[in-house]
Amino acid sequence: MDLSVVIVNYQTFELTKNTINSIFENECSFEYEILVVDNASSDDSLAKLKEYFGDKVTFIASKENNGFAAGNNQALRIAKGKYVLLLNSDTIVWENTLNNIYNYMENHEDVGACGCRVVLENGELDKACKRSFPNVKNSFFRLFHIPTKSKDNDYNLDNLPDYEIYEIDCLTGAFMFMRSEALNQSGFLDETFFMYGEDIDLCYRIKKAGWKIIYYGESKITHLKGASSKKQKSKLIYEFYRAMYIYYKKHHADESSFIVNIVVYIGIAVLCILKLFLNLFKKKD
Repeated sequence: MDLSVVIVNYQTFELTKNTINSIFENECSFEYEILVVDNASSDDSLAKLKEYFGDKVTFIASKENNGFAAGNNQALRIAKGKYVLLLNSDTIVWENTLNNIYNYMENHEDVGACGCRVVLENGELDKACKRSFPNVKNSFFRLFHIPTKSKDNDYNLDNLPDYEIYEIDCLTGAFMFMRSEALNQSGFLDETFFMYGEDIDLCYRIKKAGWKIIYYGESKITHLKGASSKKQKSKLIYEFYRAMYIYYKKHHADESSFIVNIVVYIGIAVLCILKLFLNLFKKKD
């Protein structure tokens, strides 16, 4: 098997169906399998997906929802591919994207993970598809929307072109095309993260293991993210800031002073509380 495509479904029959169909509709030059993990959906999306796709897709039913990382790991444990693609259930894969990135990985054996240009439904770039690793400084600039011309302080790499190919630090979990050898060396997704931050953490460990991470801007997918102006579930906001805390404590706390750590932890808590408060006044979906 050349590629194992892993998709986590949680009550998104139509979205997951469209994502899978976008793969089947384009001819691939290699052998692949599609593994769908259902994260204990309480609707009938799993049954409907099984009925729609039959044995063309391998389905794994979780007994409980332990998060995005845990869901993906269930499929990763049985994936047979030389490469693994983590793909969000709310994406559309464009023609030749998988072929192009597969061929690039075949020709660049030092690359452990590769992402593509991720475009939102409105045509704008999903900035999470090419990032620097977060640190105290670039996170401060980003969170408070302070512009910077320094590459070292540019978390979203706005200074780099969107349509070219180059090495970066971090991809988005919406599309991570990884070499299984690199994944086995770095370890699977950290299940301490529920649904945010696990992609950054995994990229960090892949690079630490000596592999390159590449942004392949010549190919793309569409990511159907929800509008940021809409009301979010409080748990999602909490998990977003909790992921910040987990990542910082795991990778940066030991190299920072006690005072810096306290400031960071307090800052994360304050931002989380503020976001939860502001969310109360947003319109529901």
